[in-house]
Amino acid sequence: MKNSSNIYDVSAELERELGAIGTPEREANTNKAWEEYNAQILLDARKKAGLTQSELAKRIGADKSYISRIERGITIPTVSTLYRLVAAMGLAIELRPL
Repeated sequence: MKNSSNIYDVSAELERELGAIGTPEREANTNKAWEEYNAQILLDARKKAGLTQSELAKRIGADKSYISRIERGITIPTVSTLYRLVAAMGLAIELRPL
């Protein structure tokens, strides 16, 4: 078998980009990834509900820029705001065992 120099170490690249597992840097990057993931879920849900940012904001008593910041992952809604957003889109949050 021929020795290939095209082998790519994904773990090393993740450690270089995000920090070593268990470090505060890695924890911060993991949290940011979850925030962006949750923001995308809310954006997709709003679009699927057929609502504009302005319509959703009006339903929860907020302004459009607040919804935009949530959907871009800049602002993290409180739990109570999350429930209001979800209900305003005609959805529900289900908590269940893994």
